[in-house]
Amino acid sequence: MEAHRSNAIALCEWFRANARELPWRELPSPYHVWISEIMLQQTRVEAVKPYYMRFMERLPDVQALANCPESVYLKLWEGLGYYSRVRNLHAAAEQIMEQFDGRLPASKEELLQLKGIGSYTAGAIASIAFGLPEPAVDGNVLRVLMRLMDCKWDIAAASTKKQVETLLADWLTLDGIRPGELNQALMELGALVCVPNGAPHCADCPWQASCRSCQNQTWDQIPVKTPKRPRRIEEKTVFVIQNQDGVFFHKRASKGLLAGLYEFPNVEGFCTQEEALEAVKSFGLRPIRIRPITDAKHIFTHIEWHMKGYAVMVELGEAGTDLLYVDVEQAQREFSIPSAFRAYKQYIGVEVEK
Repeated sequence: MEAHRSNAIALCEWFRANARELPWRELPSPYHVWISEIMLQQTRVEAVKPYYMRFMERLPDVQALANCPESVYLKLWEGLGYYSRVRNLHAAAEQIMEQFDGRLPASKEELLQLKGIGSYTAGAIASIAFGLPEPAVDGNVLRVLMRLMDCKWDIAAASTKKQVETLLADWLTLDGIRPGELNQALMELGALVCVPNGAPHCADCPWQASCRSCQNQTWDQIPVKTPKRPRRIEEKTVFVIQNQDGVFFHKRASKGLLAGLYEFPNVEGFCTQEEALEAVKSFGLRPIRIRPITDAKHIFTHIEWHMKGYAVMVELGEAGTDLLYVDVEQAQREFSIPSAFRAYKQYIGVEVEK
């Protein structure tokens, strides 16, 4: 146990000297920690920073988030992807207002009752914002501790995470250890030193002398993880359909991938130009001009979209009930378009040449 305490103290000292200056660390209130941790899921720190700042400026507390219209919080999230995260944030904010008098609960058990909060996020909030000895174990932490112990457990297995949580829970109760600081230090070590891609920077690591995978030169074999199944590839043809004043969108189903979000009309498979014209007519529109635009690719967790695009100018008239017609300026200002269609947003308001 003394070796664990020495490692924990060394890591916390390293963290105090090397921690990055991040906006959510300036005032680690429960709300700030919660929002930042949700944003950081599957998203790089540098990408999150500007979104976090805008989000906090517009929605500075739980009540503001709970009262926020869907169109506003979706627009604030535009480009971050995984929109279920922000929908869950809003639903959880409503829960907090109704069940916890507008304040995030401190206990991990109560945090886990909130929409979109799992074991890792609950542990992060409880430890960082409230100082409670709750482990926060994500991929970074698993990698770091597996390498420290030169352990080849499968980190995709739930049993591995459970064992690491038990180990870390013991560390968090050691004398002189601040739980939130230790959890953040482990995350920081995984982000800056014991990196996931390429060789770890062992010379900069506070655990170099005690790390077994460093001593045994086995870091490149750790962590062990069951390979994921290959992503399914789906081919699509995407249409940026406009007339002189507006653009047409389609609202996706309320459940499933990109649930309830607006997208450019699209069909399965790659269309020739002639097939594309027929597809536009099937939407109840009368195309005047059409031209090919960029191809694009977007990767989801289990699916990969390969997309072919067309810009289409149509006559004024009524479209099918599945399409929504929006003024160009309003579309650019208010509508949140998933990042899967980022390559096609640039064509909104652009004339289709004859």
